[in-house]
Amino acid sequence: MLEMISVTTSSHSEMVDITEQIEEQLQKSDLRNGIVIVQSMHTTAGITVNENADPDVKKDMLMRLDEVYPWTHRKDLHAEGNTASHLKTSTVGHSQTLLVEDGKLVLGTWQGVYFCEFDGPRSRKVAIKIMEG
Repeated sequence: MLEMISVTTSSHSEMVDITEQIEEQLQKSDLRNGIVIVQSMHTTAGITVNENADPDVKKDMLMRLDEVYPWTHRKDLHAEGNTASHLKTSTVGHSQTLLVEDGKLVLGTWQGVYFCEFDGPRSRKVAIKIMEG
C-alpha cells in the first residue's frame, strides 16, 4: 500500500512531526507486522527520526545544520541559490524505514518522525509505503 500525505511548511527551515499522520495511514492499512517506509518527494527536504519531547532539539539541529551549510557560500554554483538545502537533505536523508509490531510503529519513548524542510515555506508531499514482513 502506497499513500501520499501533504505537509505544509511555514518557515524557511523547520522540522514538522509527522508521526501521527504516519500512524493514521498505518491504522487504515490494518497491517499487524511489517515495515513502513517514509520518503520525502523533494530534493530540498528530508525525513529523520529524533526526539519529540523537547522542542529545543529541533532548534539545535536546524541551527547546527545552518552552521555546517550556510545558506549562501561564495563558491556555490547552483543557479537557484539553494545549495545548502540540497546538502542538508543529503545529510539527513530523504527516507526512513520504520518497524511495525502489533499494528504500531516501533519507536523509542522520545522518538518521533520528522519532515525536515530546508527550502520553505512550501506545500510538500511525503510517500508512505506500508508492507508486510
